[in-house]
Amino acid sequence: MTIQKNASTAAMSPLERFAAYNKGEAIDRLPCVPIIGNTAARVIGVKVSQLRGNGRLIADAQIAAYRRFNYDVIRVFTDLYTLAEAMGAGVHYPEDETAYLENPAISSIDDIERLRPADPLKDGNLPHHLEAMQRVVKALGKEVPVTGALTCPFTTASFLIGAENLVRLSIKNPETVHLLCRVALESAIRYAGAIIDAGCTPSLTDPMSSSTVISPRLFKEFSLPYLKTLIEFIHQHGKSVTLHICGKTEKVWEAMADAGADCISIDNDASLSGARESVGHRLRIMGNVKPSEVMLQGTPADVRRAVFDSVAQAWDSPKGYIIASGCSLPTETPFANIQAMMDAATEIGWPVAPENLI
Repeated sequence: MTIQKNASTAAMSPLERFAAYNKGEAIDRLPCVPIIGNTAARVIGVKVSQLRGNGRLIADAQIAAYRRFNYDVIRVFTDLYTLAEAMGAGVHYPEDETAYLENPAISSIDDIERLRPADPLKDGNLPHHLEAMQRVVKALGKEVPVTGALTCPFTTASFLIGAENLVRLSIKNPETVHLLCRVALESAIRYAGAIIDAGCTPSLTDPMSSSTVISPRLFKEFSLPYLKTLIEFIHQHGKSVTLHICGKTEKVWEAMADAGADCISIDNDASLSGARESVGHRLRIMGNVKPSEVMLQGTPADVRRAVFDSVAQAWDSPKGYIIASGCSLPTETPFANIQAMMDAATEIGWPVAPENLI
């Protein structure tokens, strides 16, 4: 995409920056999104477990993190299991780290009939996340895009019966997998509607659809149809869709575009330049500074170099590019490294001078 040159781009808000970028008008720098989840708890000095069931505290953490670093998208997120937990899965909450799945909602396909779609206004932690979204929108919605994390149907289905069981069933009993995906889709659509009603945009994440986990053939059979339906629902409500799938995704980029995604978030296991060449003419791409190796364990200098390398690969992608971490940042990511990402984006500026990225 071609951006006009203009000197009057100082102190743009994220909404102003995206609006200008989308129109091909002058911007001050590329949008930049260090994907902050539970690191936000560190910003306000609370333990991660204190966020559970506390919409006000989730909002306070996300608001404080944004105000400290001034990135371009707020994503209200604590863990992947909110939908599955609301449908009966057991989730363990460590005192001061990200939650993990303790046990699936069901242990046998004989129990599938008792699964029910989640009610986002009543079940599990969904109401607390919605409260957080409402609070963040009220505080910052006129300045920065606010999104709510939404786990996609195939991944939620894996949390309902267990990942190994789901993969095995996809071969031995495909109709059961479709049944699980259908009930997960209904939960996702209900939650997506509630996220939109809260003033936010759903931000889709689907780690189990990765080619690191399932084959592209299984993705197209069991994940793609439900992604399409979910994305169509979100589009019908006037919202664009960013889709993140972890790990290796090269073999499903075209399918992710076919699903209707407006932007795909590229993990650090995949190639930004490859995505630009393959689907950059169809949708926007974002990524893919390494969350652990660089953002968590590296130095600010390492972060700067990684941002420059990422921009060199993708700044001229036809539908646009967003600097971002390859996935959500680990909780203990140093603040200095998050700031280094933002500083690098500012240093690169716009228009990008490719010779300065070497």
